[in-house]
Amino acid sequence: MVIMKSSGGLQLAFRIYKRSHHSVGIIGAPFSKGQPRDGVEKGPDLIRAAGLVEKLKAQGCAVRDYGNVTFEEVANDEPIGNVKRPRAVGSANQRLSAAVHAVKNDGHTCVMLGGDHSLAIGSIQGHAAAKKDLSVVWVDAHADINTPLTSPTGNIHGQPMSYLIHELQSKENLKKDISHSSHILKLLGIKVYSMTEVDRLGIAKVMEETCDYIFSKVKKPIHLSYDIDALDPSISPATGTPVVGGLTYREGIYITEHISQTGLLSAVDMVEVNPKRGRTDDEISSTVNAAVDLIRGCFGKLREGNHPADYKMPLP
Repeated sequence: MVIMKSSGGLQLAFRIYKRSHHSVGIIGAPFSKGQPRDGVEKGPDLIRAAGLVEKLKAQGCAVRDYGNVTFEEVANDEPIGNVKRPRAVGSANQRLSAAVHAVKNDGHTCVMLGGDHSLAIGSIQGHAAAKKDLSVVWVDAHADINTPLTSPTGNIHGQPMSYLIHELQSKENLKKDISHSSHILKLLGIKVYSMTEVDRLGIAKVMEETCDYIFSKVKKPIHLSYDIDALDPSISPATGTPVVGGLTYREGIYITEHISQTGLLSAVDMVEVNPKRGRTDDEISSTVNAAVDLIRGCFGKLREGNHPADYKMPLP
């Protein structure tokens, strides 16, 4: 805060905002085998083509694009029990984990562009290998915490959290009569906000409570895993499993702004953009542009206005 006093005795007060500089490492993960719909593998290149790198640089970020991870084709990938394409998903996540770990070791905030949400297994695993203790904020129309025993479809994009939570690796927990993901969330005491809470409390209060909760003991790096289907289909229709009544554009952006302001964001997943699920070019464009805006919000884009990184006040 700067206080100035003019010769006429008038005091003027204004705040100087210091522009934060982020170092961003982008990884594309063009992978679709965690679910049955083709097209989601095109997400990374579409998000890039919408100007993600250039827009991040324009708002003051240093950006390194590591390109796309190459995934091998897995032959004879038969289901294991109810789980579909387990070998392809496992192999892809091993490769992605190593790629994310490398980005973090290079000192960047990692942005993983999916691809389907099964990729969060490798993204979070690679992040945790570099940073150890993490806080994970999962923004999604679905909990994605089904286990192989509770999944109604066997698609791993609905199961990634169950592979990442230590308590769910216990044989005793797996034996329990858990018939739905909501039971798992209650069993583990995971903090959850549905759209009912968003409507009742407002997104600002939800994010305030979320950060109070995850920082209650110690402040840890944040991994934000953002499924584009969390936004209402009126904004992001080009996705595999849209759900009517989702977040508004403003609510979705506010989440990223709030997390950015903590200064603890360490990695971001942006997943499930699927151009083949858009019925028109406008639907595809709306979804892709929303993904770009969400990522920009993670790195300090301000809705009240931004100035170029090299902007200087004109001299009188």
